[in-house]
Amino acid sequence: MATRTSQAAPLGDTDPFTPTPASPVRVRARDMPADTHFEPHRHAWGQLAYCASGVIQVSVHAPDAATAYIVPPSRAVWIAPGALHAVAVLEAAAFRTLYIDPGVVPADGASCRVLAVTPLLRELVSALDPVGGPHPGAAREAALTALVLDEIGQAERLALGVPLPGPHSDKRLRALCQAVLHEPGRYATLQTWAADSGASERTLARLFRAQFGMGFAQWRRQAVLAHALPRLARGEPVGQVAAGSGYASESAFSAMFKAAMGQSPRRFLGLQQPAPAQ
Repeated sequence: MATRTSQAAPLGDTDPFTPTPASPVRVRARDMPADTHFEPHRHAWGQLAYCASGVIQVSVHAPDAATAYIVPPSRAVWIAPGALHAVAVLEAAAFRTLYIDPGVVPADGASCRVLAVTPLLRELVSALDPVGGPHPGAAREAALTALVLDEIGQAERLALGVPLPGPHSDKRLRALCQAVLHEPGRYATLQTWAADSGASERTLARLFRAQFGMGFAQWRRQAVLAHALPRLARGEPVGQVAAGSGYASESAFSAMFKAAMGQSPRRFLGLQQPAPAQ
């Protein structure tokens, strides 16, 4: 399949989607096919990225590292003002972007993170940007905006995202991370991965702690989720995804998934499917 690439240039001051103190939240709705890419770029304002349907990957770049976030419809990524980031569409997505004026970003809005999207937040976004309907008047827009900002500030923060080593990190760590991302179900333990890496288990454990502030098991769980979420969103059976993720049983995979996502894989699958026609 050919890759569709979109160069995402920063919005100008006169762009209708640019937030202002008078209209501090702007919503941009776009339907995007799989394999659409937005090249690394940054904004002066905060941004909340999520999908009404489909799955996207948001990669946030720092000088010596990066973090990849997989975003299904029940989750969103908060992108801090000025953060360099790129977007790739993994499954055809109804993409919703909220641009938020720096003057009203949450108190902890200087760091990127994954948030749970509540049903209320989804409806508020739809009301701010009614597809095919009239735009809300000034008074209603102000009320909706206040509720949106409150929901974002109260949203549950989730420990999702796969931190990646930067170009100047230990080459053995970089090679191991790429191998796990390519085949997350190949091995379950650092000991077995170490046998292929040219470094001892102890050395790799130290490198993971130093680079990411977490152990290999926690990092691998994030990589497994990044691998599993798009497959589940495509409707693949849970047992098949569990086996491909290196789990000996569907129940063990489901327990890990629920601990990380707050819901079972089958519940997640249900959220991806359109409601049946009445």
